[in-house]
Amino acid sequence: MKTPWWFLSQNLMAWILIPVSWIYYLFGKIVFLFRKKNPLISRRPVICVGNILAGGVGKTPVVRAIANRFDSPIVMRGYKKNNKTGNIGDEATMLARSGLIVHVGNRRVNISLLNNQDENTPIVMDDGLQNPTINKDIKLVVFDEGLGFGNGLLLPAGPLRQPKKVLKNVDAIIVIKNSKKKKDLKLPDGVPVFYATNQTVSPYDEDEKLVAFAGIGYPKKFFNSLQNVVAKRAFADHYQYTATDIENLFILAEKKGAKLITTEKDWVRLPIEIRDKIKYARLDTVIENTFYDWLKEKIDYANFKKTS
Repeated sequence: MKTPWWFLSQNLMAWILIPVSWIYYLFGKIVFLFRKKNPLISRRPVICVGNILAGGVGKTPVVRAIANRFDSPIVMRGYKKNNKTGNIGDEATMLARSGLIVHVGNRRVNISLLNNQDENTPIVMDDGLQNPTINKDIKLVVFDEGLGFGNGLLLPAGPLRQPKKVLKNVDAIIVIKNSKKKKDLKLPDGVPVFYATNQTVSPYDEDEKLVAFAGIGYPKKFFNSLQNVVAKRAFADHYQYTATDIENLFILAEKKGAKLITTEKDWVRLPIEIRDKIKYARLDTVIENTFYDWLKEKIDYANFKKTS
């Protein structure tokens, strides 16, 4: 679905949905406590990269950066698996195209299988911060400065999966810098905060007219990262493009005298025969070096605890 318009500001719709948020949160808390029994404890350190907002913060590029740095396999659920992405999901396909080893499906089962390998590198778990069935050795939360906490309310009144207070229990927070910083992004004291920068690399020259389309959590972020965009089309997150959608996009681009451009995550969901006709803008995420020094120490300590 598309990100609801009321997620980014407190308005009448958000206030109307607050009672539903309380019910949703209490139900989720009960399920969490029920599932918390006998969590899997991995032989190899598990680094969980998650968020407390419902999608769109830039978590997957952070996962890619960490996995590349430590030569780590990735375990993930594989959201919206379909035959266009080899039945593994768009995010998994994007990560696999980077040369990373990606295991899709039941994360608990896949971590158990990885523990049977004669390897000691850490395992990176994409999402799952709210999954109590797996013990995480290192818990990281990703934020985008431009989104902050959204309107600060819990689902469905706002984008928060959990209350802000859970941030006190994570090991570190990675904040992706944004020129339009949310003023209310107040993070807890005592939790390390590291900063990252995103760079969108367009395959086109700056003077090329572009028609941009995206089916991600917050497509406006993608549109704003490009230059000379003459038309925009936003679709639901993880949207599966139809032949009619693609035809209409080509008609629009021809009308505007422009080239079509999308995100890498959207591009892998396009039919194979169309991909050579539409280009994507690559998103590079660079995390400050002090983060990797800190993370290496945490990994070494986790390994020490597991072998002592």
